[in-house]
Amino acid sequence: MKNDLILRAARGEKVERVPVWLMRQAGRILPEYRAVRNSLSGFKELVETPELACEVTLQPVDILGVDAAIIFSDILVVPEAMGVTYQMKKGVGPIFETTVRTERDAESLVIPDPNDKLRYVSDAISLTKKELDGRVPLIGFAGAPWTIFSYIVEGGGSKTFSNARKILYQNPTLAHSVLYKITQTTKTYLKAQIEAGADMVQIFDSWAGILPKKQYEEFALPYIKEICDSIDSVPKTVFSKGAYRSIAEIAKLNCNTVGLDWNMNRKESRQLVGNERTLQGNLDPCTLYAPDDALVKETQQMLEDFGSQRYIANLGHGVYPDTDPEKVKLFIETVKKHQF
Repeated sequence: MKNDLILRAARGEKVERVPVWLMRQAGRILPEYRAVRNSLSGFKELVETPELACEVTLQPVDILGVDAAIIFSDILVVPEAMGVTYQMKKGVGPIFETTVRTERDAESLVIPDPNDKLRYVSDAISLTKKELDGRVPLIGFAGAPWTIFSYIVEGGGSKTFSNARKILYQNPTLAHSVLYKITQTTKTYLKAQIEAGADMVQIFDSWAGILPKKQYEEFALPYIKEICDSIDSVPKTVFSKGAYRSIAEIAKLNCNTVGLDWNMNRKESRQLVGNERTLQGNLDPCTLYAPDDALVKETQQMLEDFGSQRYIANLGHGVYPDTDPEKVKLFIETVKKHQF
């Protein structure tokens, strides 16, 4: 591979410079992505068409100069393959046609064959891997079981996810049965991505922060652990947004990299995680709205806080859709040019 910086950083090997990529880099901010997206019936057509998913996955590599590609997809393809279909409504987000709130609902969930129901993702990865031709690694991903659970119980996005959290108190047995099925599906799904060519994988626990520490360690971490333990062929990253109280426990997982959101203290996180794991993050995405000199200064400070080794530069969450691509380029170039 011509540029394997991110793989070496994840494995704790020496790197000549800090690697950099952005969550949600595939699409959103690029006019080239919008041109593809606007020619289609909707978001799901783009996700489910391998040739188009490949095209928009490659765009940030070609245009922004990032050190890794991440396959263009969505975490909600997993529940859909399990039988809980969704629509992506513009300005609203995902809307599920049915919810999972009873034992009967849980029983109706299937554990699909990823080579059948999710074949389009594997095909997109295979195409992208071929087109990348070793330029940079390709990242595969999936949502963490708790985050998927939150969506399919709630029926969409929410500020509180109170329906999902209610079940944890009122019917924990039901919650565990649903989380179990999501976990089994996610394990086989990520393995299919790796077989198709993914060089590393990331688990996104987007709604980790809404749970108290005790519940996170009962209803979330054991299932992430099971997923991590099932994969040993590629580096693994766990990104649990808002799980400040559980960083030390996350660091004990069988993963290579711990992702940090922008509210997590960098030096404290390093102390809690230790030197046996790589850290990833954690610039506030809103910093990309700042004047150029301020953006450069904040990026340089982040790099100095984390150091040159065992670190992957990124934002503390996905890049926002109205971000100027030139600001993203400046962020990436600042990382690449930084001298420690």
